[in-house]
Amino acid sequence: MVSLELSEEEKMVQQVAHEFAKKEIRPVAAYYDEREEVPYDIIKKAAAIGFGISKQGSLLDGAGSSLIPAILAEELSWGCAGIALAINSSGLAGAAIASTGSPEQREKWLAAISSDADEVHLGAMCLTEPDAGSDVANIQTTATRDGDDYILNGEKQFITNGNIADVHVVFATEDRSKGWGGIGAYVVPRGTPGLEEGTTWKKMGIRASHTANVVFNECRIPADYKLGAQSAAGGGSGPGALGALMTLERTRPVVGAYALGIGRAAYEYALDYSKDRVQFGRAIIKNQGVSFMLADMAMAVESARLMVWRAAWMAGANVPYLQAEGSMAKCFASDMAMKVTVDAVQVLGGQGYMRDHPVEKWVRDAKIFQIFEGTNQIQRMVIGRALEALPKKG
Repeated sequence: MVSLELSEEEKMVQQVAHEFAKKEIRPVAAYYDEREEVPYDIIKKAAAIGFGISKQGSLLDGAGSSLIPAILAEELSWGCAGIALAINSSGLAGAAIASTGSPEQREKWLAAISSDADEVHLGAMCLTEPDAGSDVANIQTTATRDGDDYILNGEKQFITNGNIADVHVVFATEDRSKGWGGIGAYVVPRGTPGLEEGTTWKKMGIRASHTANVVFNECRIPADYKLGAQSAAGGGSGPGALGALMTLERTRPVVGAYALGIGRAAYEYALDYSKDRVQFGRAIIKNQGVSFMLADMAMAVESARLMVWRAAWMAGANVPYLQAEGSMAKCFASDMAMKVTVDAVQVLGGQGYMRDHPVEKWVRDAKIFQIFEGTNQIQRMVIGRALEALPKKG
């Protein structure tokens, strides 16, 4: 019989993360949303207990469960999605380094983006461009070999930690005629000549997460800063840039988990409000119109969690996403978060529209999850193609 009970390890992570979100994140969520600042102090506190890429070891290191990243993301996002993303903002750069780099590169560059209680060190994955959003293969940033160096030219757009990161992992094309095969991943440390600041964006939501464009203007780096370069022991290492992108496909359930945390927060807040708010002599939850909304919200949150957990389990067990289950989890959970947050505003009525309550912020935070890490229209395209490829059941 299938058990959905969490292991002791999973329960521990869930409890620690929830308490951190409750005590450290929620009290300052409105502050960072209002000021659009990176929460460096919170990142330090998180790193001290093993959240994000931490110098003293992550809670994910040696974890026996592939559910733990999703559990952690949900709980931190329940506190504030922007702060949660800031805490884990180096994760995509770290995943690219870990999946593509040689052993020496992994040791060097993962250490360079590891934080602790005293210092914050950040990574940025630079993939999106002005003309290469959903159309990733249309990358225009170039990497040109010049002796023992590469020279990068181009602009990356909407980059988390752009320009403030200690390490930028940049996807660029070395040979356009090779298509995907010509794309490589290159490490550009902060302060490298030719690494220039682009626009820093003011966003609708997730405002504690820094987003900026990054410009490469004749940016010269050593050839061994290309991830997957020949290791000291000889031979190539890593699956190449395409392999790294395929690895990132397996992170989509975690993106869904962030959305799940937002939706759950909004549902719980609306539920509590509906029990306290009295109109016509009784709590508004006793009105069928309100209770049915809350019932739909509860079902949607629970359904999203099951989809996220199943996809996360599949990724950890190396079970193929034959029906694009990773895309399903991300798409369903983010659509859920958007609907549930809007419905939470409706349950609160005029109060929900005011910034005295957090539900309007959760609406703003939820929207991006339908857009980044692959728009939900692209996710449906991926799902549709996967279904088309399935053999007939008859």
